[in-house]
Amino acid sequence: MPGTVLLLAASPVGRGCLVDAASVLPVLAAVPPAVLSGTDTANVVELADPLEPQAVLTRLRAAAAAPGPLTVYVAGQLQLDRRQRLPHLALARTTPSTVRYTALPWHWIREELRLRPSGATTLLLDLHADQETWQWLRTSPLDSGRNNAVYGRVAPPPARRTVAVPSYMRGVATILRSGHRPPPDELHEQALARAAADTAGSGADLVLTAPGPVAGDPHAVIAAAVQSGRHGDADALAARHERAAAHARGPASEDALHWTEVRADLAMFAGDPVRSCRAWLTVAEARLGAGQPPQAPAVEAAVDRAHHQWGLIRDAGRARELGAALAALRGRVPGRREGALDHVQRELSRLQTQG
Repeated sequence: MPGTVLLLAASPVGRGCLVDAASVLPVLAAVPPAVLSGTDTANVVELADPLEPQAVLTRLRAAAAAPGPLTVYVAGQLQLDRRQRLPHLALARTTPSTVRYTALPWHWIREELRLRPSGATTLLLDLHADQETWQWLRTSPLDSGRNNAVYGRVAPPPARRTVAVPSYMRGVATILRSGHRPPPDELHEQALARAAADTAGSGADLVLTAPGPVAGDPHAVIAAAVQSGRHGDADALAARHERAAAHARGPASEDALHWTEVRADLAMFAGDPVRSCRAWLTVAEARLGAGQPPQAPAVEAAVDRAHHQWGLIRDAGRARELGAALAALRGRVPGRREGALDHVQRELSRLQTQG
């Protein structure tokens, strides 16, 4: 099965730039696609200093939907938004005061990749952090998803008035240009050694090493069922885990809500936007009811996904029913995209005229 490769290099333009992320892309682009992916053939998508987080999300979502192995190479810098203090990948227009609106929330990466099959997704990361984010990382791990293999490093801020180079990713690219792709853990160790040599062995980097889930993980079994078109089996297995979590920890527990989210995604994969929208609305209401703020990433993600699935519903009656609930939620959770509530209200007005 052909692989998919996403090459993403991003950093702000101007004084806020900590690393010349895009400088590594020509080296990576010189590597044959099959070597970048570790498959016989591969499709490569390259994003160099993108401007809009939604544009990156669109490409990431398309890559995540590809059925074969996915390898994501990311070079860039991390910054926290001032409102929620959550890590974001800074993009070309990002400044410290506009992180929430101009950078890519790191949890979007985790969310888009979370239902891919076990062992099918590898992230190779070369990130630099500003001082505030570096301090945050000392107590808060960078969550890239429990179903993905993650290798790389996060480097501390460079000296003032200097721009760092993505030496770890350069090491990865140089090794791969030989035409041989070692296993990810070996590639990681070799790239770390090259990066340490380039930086005189400062040893300050935060090393990222997560080989992914072990065999038998229920997410892997569910993903395999989806890949083979057994959507009913996948939902039945997720429903059993949802009931067990609700019985053990309560229906509003994080574990139970996780499985409700899985079932919402499974409904999407099965082409059932009504069921998917309803499940995401349930998740959002449960999180708000448990005291999570409207700006919490999990709340925003649930409402955004409900909104997206609602737009795919073709039955006017169902769309009116769920649209009313979505409009009420949008009043509390406006999300990051301007005009989301107005969009729901306009569509509801149009649906009312259909009788």
